[in-house]
Amino acid sequence: MIKQRILGHFNESAELKMQAATQLAQPISQAVALMFAALSNGSRILACGNGSSAAESQRFAAKLVGCFERERLPLPAMALTADSSTLTTLDNDYGFKEIYAKQVQAFGQAGDVLLVISTSGNAENIEAAIDAALERDMRIVALTGKGGGAIARQLTDADVHICVPHDRPARIQEVHLLIAHCLCDGIDVALFGGDAE
Repeated sequence: MIKQRILGHFNESAELKMQAATQLAQPISQAVALMFAALSNGSRILACGNGSSAAESQRFAAKLVGCFERERLPLPAMALTADSSTLTTLDNDYGFKEIYAKQVQAFGQAGDVLLVISTSGNAENIEAAIDAALERDMRIVALTGKGGGAIARQLTDADVHICVPHDRPARIQEVHLLIAHCLCDGIDVALFGGDAE
């Protein structure tokens, strides 16, 4: 029985990825173009999320600062999820809703990109971060699922929404990881050309 459940997870994940590929290729390409434009103009990418999405935002930033699949110069990216002293201070002084918005206000500048990752699209602290970013004339790339939730309604025509067409959190998060890999690869190719070795 457990083997069948395992096979079911693999099959459902593979089927969703194939189904989503056609639907998401265009917005992923738009997100790459937005991030490429920011980085090539000396701006940077800030990233945030909660829970598993926090870990994914840190992983994404680490791949840009370090490397994805090729050696290259470091790229300016920062996960707003990583500094426990800042996070706990902001939560204690202003509440959990403000933990990312205050950092966007501190570090975000016009031309920067804010990558937000939310499985449900309904995280209040992500919504507050988006508001703060839009006030600073930053652009947003949002990775969501479940139809996009409240975050989908916040975005402007200049932003990019990549919404995984599924309701199950595990499946959405698996596709978010693949999307992050596509973004890293696309940025590398746009900035440095050719294929990774």
